[in-house]
Amino acid sequence: MFTYLKTNFAPIVFALVCGLLYWAFGYELERHDFGKLISLYVGLFFLTYAIIRMHGWNFWLLAGIGVALRLLFLPAIPNLSQDFYRFIWDGQLVSQGVNPYLFTPDMYLASSEVIVQNAAELKAGMTDLNASNFSNYPPVNQLFFALSALFGGKSILGSIIVLRLLIILADIGILYFGKKLLEAFHLPISKIFWFFLNPFIILELTGNLHFEGVMLFFLLWSLYLLHKGRWFWAAVLFGISISTKLIPLLFLPLFYYYFVDKGIFSKGFWKLKYFFWTVIGTVVISFLPFISSEFISNFSNTIALWFRDFEFNASVFYLVRWIGFELYGWDPIKIVGPFIPIVVLLAVLALSFFRKNKTTNQLIAAMLMAISVYFLLSTTVHPWYVATPLLLCLFTRYRFPILWSGMIFLSYSAYGENGFSENLWMVALEYIVVIGFALWEILQLPKSKVQHYDV
Repeated sequence: MFTYLKTNFAPIVFALVCGLLYWAFGYELERHDFGKLISLYVGLFFLTYAIIRMHGWNFWLLAGIGVALRLLFLPAIPNLSQDFYRFIWDGQLVSQGVNPYLFTPDMYLASSEVIVQNAAELKAGMTDLNASNFSNYPPVNQLFFALSALFGGKSILGSIIVLRLLIILADIGILYFGKKLLEAFHLPISKIFWFFLNPFIILELTGNLHFEGVMLFFLLWSLYLLHKGRWFWAAVLFGISISTKLIPLLFLPLFYYYFVDKGIFSKGFWKLKYFFWTVIGTVVISFLPFISSEFISNFSNTIALWFRDFEFNASVFYLVRWIGFELYGWDPIKIVGPFIPIVVLLAVLALSFFRKNKTTNQLIAAMLMAISVYFLLSTTVHPWYVATPLLLCLFTRYRFPILWSGMIFLSYSAYGENGFSENLWMVALEYIVVIGFALWEILQLPKSKVQHYDV
């Protein structure tokens, strides 16, 4: 017993200090207090690094610490994002059999029949911008929102607790399948704690109730089954992942060489076709309860807003915007924005057909490159988006998303006491460091390291 306590004393002490910092984050922090926010975050990142570095071998101890730290947030109201108000709003509609894609919150409040509990408080919390737009959350996400309404009672806090428990369960699922996939790749299982213990993940997913972790759970489960040769159920789970968040759609072309080895008339090509049809069929089935012409119009127009109207924490686009102002005196987002998906698609197709993604390792590395290109070209990159490259990188030789998960909180400098105003110097610092490190990894890592990770 003495030896056990001596061996595990340091991580427990570090975890207790982390708990105090997380408590301050969840219950004593205002988003506009950037100095306090970034100080707490740097402290958490340093302590997390120390815990993983010294005790990454003790899987169950670190798993227990990760769960305990998440449970600290259970009754906390998210203080860095207002998105959860819309989650609860949509969940109340779906739980009553109402299609959440057909009317905006403003439309419901303007009608004579209001069926949402705490409607005025939810509308005020989600801000006017969110309340004036149609929902863009896919149907599996809506299912989880509905569960929060059904089991959370009529209170906002009850719904928050249900949502948080679902996200924590998804993180535990990622821990489970991440460990199994790392073992299958003969990589250190301690690497999964750069997701499970990462303060970025705990704060943005458990703390702020973003569902990237739920989407990643289904995606990782799918990749594990694919690695084991069970492609049908892998395709079903991949489709569920898309129906939670649309991001995995980006990865579909990358599967070409994973299945096809001898041209379009080979057995592999037919398996690829069945894989695609299973994925698409799963997505279509999930959308069927909501399908209508109004839904298609509303949903597609809302998605398009991210490319032509919204700007936040962008990198390459901000350079394009600066050039537009210098040459023409206006913001080119409405012209450049619609071309971004085309450029991203071309990049993904290049990764699909000019890179042999024959092994699961290589496939995941290609996914990492694809999502990184997408975010570097995007007009909007919220902090929680980085959860996807962060998880994918753990199965490759690349580490720049771990650095990105540390730097991304600089974007919160935009939220001041007097309102929103982005500090472009902070944005520049974030991307210069991350892109610089990524280029070093791609161009300078020794050959032996590349072979070790089988990329």
